Amino acid sequence: MTDGNGRSRRRFLRTVGAAGVAGLAGCSAEPTGEETTSGPTDTSEGGDPGTGTATGEPTESMADTLVVATYPPFVNAPSTSPGAWLKREFESEFDATLVYQTPDSELNYYIERAIQGVDFEADVYVGLDTGQLIDVDSKRGSGQFTDPMFAEAGDLAGADRIKQGLRFDPRNRAVPFDTGYVSLVWNATMEGGEFVAPETFEAMTDPAFEGDLIAQNPTTSTTGEAFMLHTVHAFGEDGYLDYWERLQNNGVTVLGSWSDSYSAYLSEEAPMIVSYSTDQVYASAEGQDLQKHQIRFLNDEGYANPEGMARFADSDAPRLAETFMEFMLRPEIQAGIAQRNVSFPAITGAPLPEDYAQYAKEPPESVTFTYDELEANLNTWTDQWARRFASG
Repeated sequence: MTDGNGRSRRRFLRTVGAAGVAGLAGCSAEPTGEETTSGPTDTSEGGDPGTGTATGEPTESMADTLVVATYPPFVNAPSTSPGAWLKREFESEFDATLVYQTPDSELNYYIERAIQGVDFEADVYVGLDTGQLIDVDSKRGSGQFTDPMFAEAGDLAGADRIKQGLRFDPRNRAVPFDTGYVSLVWNATMEGGEFVAPETFEAMTDPAFEGDLIAQNPTTSTTGEAFMLHTVHAFGEDGYLDYWERLQNNGVTVLGSWSDSYSAYLSEEAPMIVSYSTDQVYASAEGQDLQKHQIRFLNDEGYANPEGMARFADSDAPRLAETFMEFMLRPEIQAGIAQRNVSFPAITGAPLPEDYAQYAKEPPESVTFTYDELEANLNTWTDQWARRFASG
């Protein structure tokens, strides 16, 4: 890819300074503050704090620039996020500058650019899930754009350590780098300290738990989608809507996003919320009462929600992108990502501290659907849910 003057994109980035990347790409990123201003070449004054980019005159040591696209909280979450730490670690070892792009619309930004036939300046996307990958393939399959968005990953060093069952891309483009498990989080201090969460999906509909659950809309929330899919797994595609009808009759509260629902939970509007089984990691770090952050795996299961990374097919730095993906799979980097992203490593053997294992709960059994199953059914299941419950 070249710009309008025929210069290579890499030369262009080094000449104008990476602080110009956000304007070039049209990203609308949130300010990231201190977490993306680390390192000697990062933006500190006068640059764009929304991308964690380098600024100033290029130097001979800046051999190349890697542009990593991701969702904003990976870089600028209000509590903790791995973005700034990964940038420091990568740049300290490799003769390269890592630049983040964090558009508010996340992967949809790049999908829309592909549909419009407009180039974008990114090499790797970090944060793919199965549904997003299906969306990419669906739009390309329907002719909305023609060229592949992502390249095959090939044989990455360290990929053989990825845990069984986490790989979700049958074409080996998206490589898992972490995972979370959707579960219930419940408050044992409510009802005078007598509240105990149910142990099964069926028990959740008991009148004793009327009005006690906060969930998320599966059409607008990844967490909500995962919980809906878990109910499909539990009751089948012919029974999950009837189960949701019973939940609705039992007073479930469905909100549009995880953040809105979690705020309601912290305000004790209900004693249970659909959230993640790593909730105690954050609660412990913040000094919160862990009795208010108990974990329950309904039916002794947790819905696995792995995140993947993939190289954009038109990357001008494919070798550097591959190096970065292998770097992300190193055991010590996997441990660092998990702790800062409040998740689980994608590989076996990541050296997590003992207290992390104490607070991060893994389910007795992991549940998920394959790419092929979701490609064939996800839109149908979600649309059926929306027609029945979205206006309720």
